[in-house]
Amino acid sequence: MLGYVRKNDRREIITDFKAIRQAENLQVAKERLAAFSAKWESSYKRRIKNLVQMEELFTFFSFPTAIRQTIYSTNLIESFNKSLKKMVRRKEQFPNEGALDRFIMTQVMEYNDKFENRAHRGFKDCHDTLDSMF
Repeated sequence: MLGYVRKNDRREIITDFKAIRQAENLQVAKERLAAFSAKWESSYKRRIKNLVQMEELFTFFSFPTAIRQTIYSTNLIESFNKSLKKMVRRKEQFPNEGALDRFIMTQVMEYNDKFENRAHRGFKDCHDTLDSMF
């Protein structure tokens, strides 16, 4: 969304949107989204309309508080994708598509093995809750 916002407004929009994301519960988040919408709709009508219509925007509120930040952020995924791209670039050529698939699958399996016994921040604390959810 920030790509469609004037540079002068970005900092304030980020601050206002952070308040939504950091809300204590879903009800407070929806109230803050309504306030956010009222404040910015006149300047960015279509963007705000699309944002308000996103039902999946608040999905992370159904998870325990300890892991919401991790779920909301895509840092883990982006980091893995970056390292995977670096490995693929180093290899340079693959004789066919199957070779690339096997290489990527091997890298994914190695990544899983490496981090199998590690728990990301907050996940260890709410392991029982997550088990009951799934």
